[in-house]
Amino acid sequence: MTDDNKQTKPLNSTEPAIAYTHCCVSGAVSKDGISLIQGDSLQALKGYGDKQFDWAIIDPPYGIDVANDDRFGKKSSKKAATKTKDYAKKDWDLGVPTTEFWDELFRVSKNQIVWGVNYFADPRLCGGRIFWDKEVPEDYTKSKGELAYRSTGVGVDYIKVTWHGMIQHDMKNKEVRIHPTQKPVHLYKKLLKKYTSEGDLILDTHLGSGSIAIACHQMKRKLVGL
Repeated sequence: MTDDNKQTKPLNSTEPAIAYTHCCVSGAVSKDGISLIQGDSLQALKGYGDKQFDWAIIDPPYGIDVANDDRFGKKSSKKAATKTKDYAKKDWDLGVPTTEFWDELFRVSKNQIVWGVNYFADPRLCGGRIFWDKEVPEDYTKSKGELAYRSTGVGVDYIKVTWHGMIQHDMKNKEVRIHPTQKPVHLYKKLLKKYTSEGDLILDTHLGSGSIAIACHQMKRKLVGL
């Protein structure tokens, strides 16, 4: 949702997932149903058709300035074995998505999963919930997990995937952490298995580290990641 890509040329592609008309992009790649696009997510949404995507699974900025959190590069608690990774300071988490963004997201997608729902006030995000239990030890961090909106149903679903500090669900095949709000591939694979079907077209408007792209490729889902 930035303005820094508006002066670039639109992508010419025969790939249905990325053949839109209104979004200007600075780069894109598409292979085996996975389309990764660098551009303005709001402008991209305006170019897609009504209910074009089976699911929008997104993790947008929460407006809490986590990119400049002073906990990075330090031990998160007295129990922590090592310091956390010290990420470069950025300004991508200074605001939350606009009403126009939500309008477009709900227009282009049939179903939605939105991480960080507890930070957003849009009334359309009332409904079902997913609680991701990170299996965080007592007194380790401020939060035991994360909360997401889901458009199907009104209850609370529960998913457990270990993810805190250097501890992950699969310590023999650890994921490299490259982003301060990175979510594990294993989490997205669980979401895709539970809520989507093989061949579904998924939208992620804030791709970040790209965990969902890896999961979609492995689970045979198509993806547009912005």
